[in-house]
Amino acid sequence: MSLTEKKCVPCEGGVGKFDAAKVKELLQQLHSDWQVNADSTIITRKFEFKGFYKTMAFVNALAWIANQEMHHPDFSVTYNSCTINFTTHAINGLSENDFICAAKVDALLAN
Repeated sequence: MSLTEKKCVPCEGGVGKFDAAKVKELLQQLHSDWQVNADSTIITRKFEFKGFYKTMAFVNALAWIANQEMHHPDFSVTYNSCTINFTTHAINGLSENDFICAAKVDALLAN
């Protein structure tokens, strides 16, 4: 089953975060612009748009996905860009939820 077909599972802690090998494996299923930080606890991608309206439309779609999945990213928005950071705060690292949401965000812009 692809990541976009999966649903996030609520995480209240008590499970382990993914190790670097698992993160690398799952990162291969995402758009190549996703980056992982040095300690494999956050994945990040910057999206650029032509103008404020398109940026905000993307942010609203991102918010809808996050709310549907009950897994919320940290993100920053400028006039023509949005940078998204996914991590599972309850475990201070990455879980499958982060990759599910990242894949669904990728699908927003897939042609």
